[in-house]
Amino acid sequence: MVSDVIDRNDRFRGILDRLATKSIDDYYNPYRLFEWPDRLPEDMWWMSPELTTTYGTEWAEKLTPQQLHTLSKHESINFYSLNVHGIRELLIEVVARIHTAGFETPSEFFHHFIGEENEHMWFFAEFCLRYGGKIYKQPAGGAEVAGSSAKIQSLLVFTRILIFEELVDHFNSAMAEDERLHETIRGINRIHHQDESRHIAFGRELVSLLHQDLKETATEQELDDVSTYLRRYLKHSFDSLYHPQVYRDAGLENPHELRRSLMESPARAEAELRTFRKTAKYLEKTGLIR
Repeated sequence: MVSDVIDRNDRFRGILDRLATKSIDDYYNPYRLFEWPDRLPEDMWWMSPELTTTYGTEWAEKLTPQQLHTLSKHESINFYSLNVHGIRELLIEVVARIHTAGFETPSEFFHHFIGEENEHMWFFAEFCLRYGGKIYKQPAGGAEVAGSSAKIQSLLVFTRILIFEELVDHFNSAMAEDERLHETIRGINRIHHQDESRHIAFGRELVSLLHQDLKETATEQELDDVSTYLRRYLKHSFDSLYHPQVYRDAGLENPHELRRSLMESPARAEAELRTFRKTAKYLEKTGLIR
């Protein structure tokens, strides 16, 4: 049982204690922390250009500086919208497991996790609605799992959460330090990176233990299916950054054709490798991806 694997792991229990203490020590009130200007300048980057979907493609040369700035605005709104949707999913899944059989030990940290993620969702939604006037719809697909055991379901849930958090943190850590961005943008990325570093540390340990527990009873076919699913989810997660409505809102013609062109560009594959470099290394090292 997963609780046995967790409870006999002193290292994990020690990590939980340290992370819970750090959550308490680093606590902040997001409703008082951020200052929200009425408007953000339109003639500057809203996302680090190296993180935009046109970077390294012919479109980065074709579009004017103003078009690229406008596109970065809408891509940033989409990125924070993806945060809102991703956090909603992880909250649903973690709340469904807190103080249930098998998850007794991490439940104390789950309380910190849930509270922090709820606040993250608020400030990302606030940014989207205040400066973009919308939250982009979540792309369909990516998370569906049919007919799996409870062990597999829990492993996939927490691995999805980890993949999502590591993708987001790749962007957060870069934008927090980018002096080309407005301080409001840098600030929300900085504070999110601070919290996500704890969540990622927790997630990697928990996923490793859940995988260890699953391997004791799973068939080779089930482990292969987990690997296939995670490869598909990695691709889906990165593809969600390429949103045709973003290109339409930025005033670019033929948004679906533009998306297809960008998705087929060698720069897209290179960007995915950069974004998931640490994540893929972890998943391969643990054997989750074969």
